[in-house]
Formats: sequence, C-alpha cells, structure tokens
Amino acid sequence: MTLALSTTLNTGFADAVERTRKALSEQGFGVLTEIDVTATMKQKLDADMEDYLILGACNPPLAHAALDVDRQIGLLLPCNVIVRKDPSDAAAVIVEAMNPQLMVQVVGDPALKEVADTAAAKLGAAIAALG
Repeated sequence: MTLALSTTLNTGFADAVERTRKALSEQGFGVLTEIDVTATMKQKLDADMEDYLILGACNPPLAHAALDVDRQIGLLLPCNVIVRKDPSDAAAVIVEAMNPQLMVQVVGDPALKEVADTAAAKLGAAIAALG
C-alpha cells in the first residue's frame, strides 16, 4: 500500500495551493489547519528549505462516520495534504494526500474500510483533478 496519493504539477507554488484547495472543496473537504513548514523551519531552526505547506483537510460526514467507529481515529484526522516544491525540479510542485486506507491498517478495524474507501476515492478524485 502506498503512503500517498500524489501528482506533480508544472506551475507556481501559489497556483498549486489555490488549485489544491479548490479540488479538495469540490470533493467536500474543508481545510481546517495550515502549516507553513518552510516558515516554521526558518523561524525555529534558521533552516532554509523549499516551499512546503501542510493542509489539514476534513470531510465532515466522513470524519463523523470514522469517529462513530472508533473515537481514537481522531488521532489520524484530519487528512493531511502536502503541497511542496520539488527540490530536484524548480518548475514542479508535488501535491500528496495521505492514503486513507492507512487508517484501516493502523487501527485494524474492518468497520473503517467503507469510510476509508470513500475518503480515498474523494481524495483521489481531488488529486486527479489537479493534473
């Protein structure tokens, strides 16, 4: 099983972030959190790195269904989506979403399979819409 659903875009970073937010929204995901990893590494460690943003995406009906199966699943929510410049190709931006199927493997509860399947299909559609 792969860790991420991903695509590579040949566009600017800001455009990739905007397109990712739109694609997630079209699949019923809102962005609850945003972590600017680049700024954090600079501020905390004085370390330079390429543009790297983590978006905490949540689809409320899917989150609710997963929490109904196991309240601890909140430890794995929201679904992280990263938008990052490819350090080996200045013209490329990589967009990756956590594979929701990992929830089923980590928790080991087959009742989560349907929720994970739906989440994977929706995140996969969002990633595919970017290409």
